[in-house]
Amino acid sequence: MGIQNWSDDVILVDLPQEPHMGEELKTVTGMVRDRGNCDVVIDFSSVDIVTSSSLSKLLKLRKLSADCGHKLVFCNVAAATKGIFTVTGLDGVFEIVDDKFVAL
Repeated sequence: MGIQNWSDDVILVDLPQEPHMGEELKTVTGMVRDRGNCDVVIDFSSVDIVTSSSLSKLLKLRKLSADCGHKLVFCNVAAATKGIFTVTGLDGVFEIVDDKFVAL
């Protein structure tokens, strides 16, 4: 769990489970807003469910990243969580890859 500066232009986030996910996403959004020059890779290894509140925060982070010309990539997303993205129609909105090394 945590936020790491993977390199000068990549932030790696090991996303925690709810209810802590929202705070972590707020922190990352602030970092992206302040830096404006980085891609974000979010590792969902510890996540088993995503709430509507967290989906909203993920969408805001995606928009902020796109507005800065950078990417938001999800990795290690469990089948149940992928199902949530599919049901909400967000599977085509977010870039989802197998693991963090593919994301980088």
